[in-house]
Amino acid sequence: MGSLIYAMTCTRPDLCWVVTKLSQNLSNPQKSHWTAVKHVLRYLKGTLEYELCYRKCKDNLTLQGYSDADWADSSDRRSTSGYCFSLNSIGPPISWKSKKQSTVALSSCEAEYIALALAVQESFYLTQLLKDLKEACQSATIFEDNQGTIALSKNPVNRQRAKHIDIRYHFIRSAQETGKVTIKYCPTQDMIADLMTKAATRDKLQKFKHYIFG
Repeated sequence: MGSLIYAMTCTRPDLCWVVTKLSQNLSNPQKSHWTAVKHVLRYLKGTLEYELCYRKCKDNLTLQGYSDADWADSSDRRSTSGYCFSLNSIGPPISWKSKKQSTVALSSCEAEYIALALAVQESFYLTQLLKDLKEACQSATIFEDNQGTIALSKNPVNRQRAKHIDIRYHFIRSAQETGKVTIKYCPTQDMIADLMTKAATRDKLQKFKHYIFG
C-alpha cells in the first residue's frame, strides 16, 4: 500500500479513490481487500505508459478545479470528498485528493458542500503558491455538479435544511464575495472529480484520460 500511495500521490490521480479506500482498512484487511489490490496491480501493469504530461500553454494560466462528493458511501455512513485542480481547461491536474469526511452528512447537498469547502481551501493554497512564483493568478474557478450546493454557497440566508451545517464551512460565501473563487455548474457526466469519489469504470477512465494524462 505504501508503494501504491506513492504512485497515486506523485503521478497517478486515477488511483486516488481506490487507494484511499484500501488505506482505510490497513489495520484489519480482508480477502476482498487483497483481491482489490491485485486488480489495481493488474491495472497498473496494463497502463504503464500513462504519465502526467505538462505542456507550455499559449494562454494565461487559469486555476480551475472540480469538486465532488459521494454521499454516505462508507460503512459508517460518512461521505467521501474529492477534488482536482489544473492550470488550464485541458489539464493535466496539478493537485488532487480523495478523503473521507469527518462528519456524517444528512443529505447529498451537505456532503457536496463539505467537499466544496475542502476544494476552496486547496484553491487558496494554490493561488498563494502561484503568487509566490510570480504568476498572475488571483482567483480560481471551481466546478460543482450539485445545483443545491451552488445555491447554498451563494445565498447568505440560512435555509431550513442547511441551518445545522457547521459554520466553518460557510467561508465559501465570503470567498465568493471577495472574488477569490467562482463556483460554476458542471453536469455530472462531465465531472472529472467523480474519479476521486467513486469507483472508476472503464468508460469513465477512457472519457477523462485526455484530461488526466494529456
